[in-house]
Amino acid sequence: MSSVMRSVKPAGQVLAFLLRQRASAWVSTCALNSRGLPRPGEYRGSLPGTVSCRTLCSRMALREGLVFRQLYESSSSTYTYLLADSESAEAVIIDPVLETVERDLMLVNQLGLTLKMAVNTHCHADHITGSGQLKRRVTGLQSAISRHSGASADLLLSEGDTISFGRHVLTVRETPGHTDGCVTLVLGDQSLAFTGDTLLIRGCGRTDFQQGCAKRLYDSVHKKIFTLPDQCLVYPAHDYKGQTVSTVGEERRFNPRLTKNLEEFVDIMNNLNLQKPAKIDVAVPANLVCGLHDV
Repeated sequence: MSSVMRSVKPAGQVLAFLLRQRASAWVSTCALNSRGLPRPGEYRGSLPGTVSCRTLCSRMALREGLVFRQLYESSSSTYTYLLADSESAEAVIIDPVLETVERDLMLVNQLGLTLKMAVNTHCHADHITGSGQLKRRVTGLQSAISRHSGASADLLLSEGDTISFGRHVLTVRETPGHTDGCVTLVLGDQSLAFTGDTLLIRGCGRTDFQQGCAKRLYDSVHKKIFTLPDQCLVYPAHDYKGQTVSTVGEERRFNPRLTKNLEEFVDIMNNLNLQKPAKIDVAVPANLVCGLHDV
């Protein structure tokens, strides 16, 4: 019995030490700068003892002073993303929605941010973008969308273009297939990817309208998104099941469509038999002119 007790005691000491180290690391990441924004190292993930690969990846992305908020519009199940540099307060908003412009501006003002760019991952068919109204309300704000989208914006994006805000940068990867003008925006350290409608959580965007092409979408995902690190967090433009985030590794393993071969994938996409989005006849013309048509 005494020999067993002697072996248990050192093991307990090691475990206690590791828990203290994890708790110390978590507490040290919670400081705020003079604006009340997260300093480099901010972490809003799980409490010590419940760290997963996703929260570790979030921590990696945030340690350099990235402010990140995921917002939701319920009628179109659209995610809007606000990213900012905690020191300069320069901010970018991705896929804003017309109906939530007031909410988004309130958050920007509460956090003391300067909104520099409103980016759309593609010309949406299910909602009207908030980019135009944001430009009317925020002096100096620029809009951006793919040059292959057919839409107007201050900045027309191409493969490899970058969007800077403070010390951070988003890099454009062209990922057509859902539409000709779909892009994925990847954070500089490849810890976050905003995939629009190209890659969804355990799904993908439809390919039966707006220049949709199943083969192009399949190639885009496998060549431009699945080549990112496994732990890279995937943030889509929509989710219809209450999911908020995935990873490249998860989608490469578990996505029920994109784990198929190309022929099987095309057959799946050609037989979805989905109804057209309710707002398509209004949303697409409006989004071609930055969301300002008949608004």
